Amino acid sequence: MRRRSFLKGCGVVGATLVAGSFACAQPGDPIGLSVGELKAGLADGRLTPGSVLDAFLGRIEEWDPRLGSIIELNPQLAPREGSGSLAGIPVLLKDNIATADAMTTSAGSAALEGSRYPHDSGIARRLREAGAVLLGKTNMSEWANFRSDNSTSGWSARGGQCRNPYVLDRSPCGSSSGSAVAVAAGLAPLAVGTETVGSIVCPSGTCGIVGLKPTVGLLPADHIIPIATTWDTAGPMARTVSDAAALLGALANQEYSLNRGALEGVRLGVARDYFGFDWRVDQLLERELQVLESLGATIVDPVGMPSWGELGPVAFEVMLYEFKAGVNQYLADQSEEMEIRTLAQVIAFNQRHPELEKLDFLGQHVLLQAQAKGPLREQTYRDALAASRRLSDFDQVFLEHKLDAVLGPTNGMAWTIDLVNGDHFEGGSAGAAAVGGYPHLTVPAGYLHELPIGLSMIGPRGSDEQLLNLGFDYEQATQHRKEPRFLPTLSAS
Repeated sequence: MRRRSFLKGCGVVGATLVAGSFACAQPGDPIGLSVGELKAGLADGRLTPGSVLDAFLGRIEEWDPRLGSIIELNPQLAPREGSGSLAGIPVLLKDNIATADAMTTSAGSAALEGSRYPHDSGIARRLREAGAVLLGKTNMSEWANFRSDNSTSGWSARGGQCRNPYVLDRSPCGSSSGSAVAVAAGLAPLAVGTETVGSIVCPSGTCGIVGLKPTVGLLPADHIIPIATTWDTAGPMARTVSDAAALLGALANQEYSLNRGALEGVRLGVARDYFGFDWRVDQLLERELQVLESLGATIVDPVGMPSWGELGPVAFEVMLYEFKAGVNQYLADQSEEMEIRTLAQVIAFNQRHPELEKLDFLGQHVLLQAQAKGPLREQTYRDALAASRRLSDFDQVFLEHKLDAVLGPTNGMAWTIDLVNGDHFEGGSAGAAAVGGYPHLTVPAGYLHELPIGLSMIGPRGSDEQLLNLGFDYEQATQHRKEPRFLPTLSAS
């Protein structure tokens, strides 16, 4: 596999992007270019598929040892020629998205080390059809943060701890941690994450990038290690809305058009139920509401949204049942040589390897709870599923207030990584939108103490293109995003 040393003479923080290009980048260097710029460079010969691939491999070699965002590079990497919408563009995939190649798909678990899956997921298949280069698999919160009730986001037995590129001792949030970190740090222009509840939008907001959890059902869901098969979805993660739209277009096999002025005349509701966990986040977003109003939007403040306190318990019950059924089905479809073929065998593997899987720190209580559940025909599951659908349906909110989208904070400030006590999640806007299957876009809204804060835009089901346009208009007007400086820690002095 080809590598090259990137950033010679740049210094430790010389990787900072300035106005969309790396300050130390040389002419023809693809690092920091948008998907559109990469495509243009490939089309006119200023770039070649090989030079693009080499540049990102060099960037990974230089920076990922301190970030831990990539769990595995594709052993079969090769530049790709072609005319697809992502021809020659490197894309990273979360380690729960199966690829029928030499890469492992493991959800970060040591139990699935070496699992070469015999089927391409629909996501991988669409990327290949678009001409994308499948660069590798990204680190993630092991079993997508569904292993224990005190999990540490970004940690997996296979990949170790993934770190926030803005401040390295801070959490990247989870579970699509590596996808967010890699894109934020310029290790790849695009990455695919997956979300059950917040696993695309939280790491995207926390790592200062754009993330979209699409309308459930828009993208293929086959051959992805699941949690809740009813509402799980993959989604694009990128530095800009236009890049996210390009990736979504390839994954959905359709084209998305973006235009300025989309905020003019729209009605945006403010989900005050999702505010209040940090006064500093509230103050930052109050300023952004004024920006949106200045761009022509009518702000409807407040609008009521479903309570996670009521929705969470029934949603968790659904997740336990569907996780067991879905994981057992996925594992049964593995290549015949794989010994681990059931959730019970995963649990037993972890018990045999407690140090490797850090059972003394993280445990596997949620895996055990899921294993204790019966089949999906049980009435307890059916009742919980019906309740989760009813409690997460907020169509009436859009209709009553004639809203185009609902707004809220995506995340608070990233907490210090703490393997002993686990995550210190403050709040966000992901819950009901995730369970209800609504599209949820997060766009950089600013920074608090060097840490990114995302603005959530949640739309009616099927409004993915409009949501991207709203985010694009806001992004272009504000230009909030700044590149990470890889600070070791934060100091009050």
